[in-house]
Amino acid sequence: MGLEKNMSEIKNTLWVEKYRPSTLDSYIGNQHLRSKVKVYIESGDLPHLLLYGRAGTGKTTLAKLLVNNIDCDYLYINASDENSVDVVREKVKNFASTLGFADMKVIILDECDYITPNAQAALRNLMETFSKSCRFILTCNYVERIIDPIQSRCQSFQIIPPDRKEVAVHLNNILTKESVKSDIEDIVTIVNSGFPDLRRVINAAQRQVVDGKLVIDEGMSIQNDYKLQVLEILQTQDKKNSFKNIRQLLADSKVTDFSDLFRLLFDTVDDWGRGHVAECILVLAQYQQSDAVVVDKEINIMAMFIEIIGKIK
Repeated sequence: MGLEKNMSEIKNTLWVEKYRPSTLDSYIGNQHLRSKVKVYIESGDLPHLLLYGRAGTGKTTLAKLLVNNIDCDYLYINASDENSVDVVREKVKNFASTLGFADMKVIILDECDYITPNAQAALRNLMETFSKSCRFILTCNYVERIIDPIQSRCQSFQIIPPDRKEVAVHLNNILTKESVKSDIEDIVTIVNSGFPDLRRVINAAQRQVVDGKLVIDEGMSIQNDYKLQVLEILQTQDKKNSFKNIRQLLADSKVTDFSDLFRLLFDTVDDWGRGHVAECILVLAQYQQSDAVVVDKEINIMAMFIEIIGKIK
């Protein structure tokens, strides 16, 4: 009883849980999936599903939305915590083989790209053994980490991040329901700080509420400004000025953690890569890896921009 009460309090406290969409109408983005999801809900049946895409885009939300809108018993397993062969085999086998209250059982394996290859092989066998009575919904960030025999047994859908406007509207709705005062500039700053990770945007907004008002700290504004200016420079300026201006921008921002910049550059590479997208991604990967071990991160990131500018300008 105590644990259930604590979980309920957490859900009511954390906006990301309190405002997690529970119906198809309230689900944000991914218009291309709505007709399929609607068919599943109306028929009360679904195939094995593999939902993949980057963090915070709605994979878990969609999985829970499905099981909560069809007549089924379901088991939720966070595979990033429980990813061994024994855990997968025992939990799945025990749930799938026992008598349930509904005609169908569904097992949600969240973040299943954390499951070891051996555990995935065991999972494949369990999917076959209990295919008549049990469906699996798998979510992952990196679909290439899922073994082919599992992928071939699932209907796969890429979950695409909602656009900035959709995220801003959703955040504004939450702030209104929570009676938090805000202005459009502050909402845009919050959205830019975490986009396209909706979960991160909502958590960031909740942290910035002071006495019923959304208050943006200076550090967040500076970080957003410098990242967006970097993108603008890559998209518009000539080779000579690009390097000089990015170097000055990084120096003025006094930023020492470039992890968000790496992610933003990757997410927007189609916009600034200019026909060299694959090459730019390889450069990003190389310098992101070295960022974790180099002594001077600013020198490392500027070396990366030298390569990138040389390719796209």
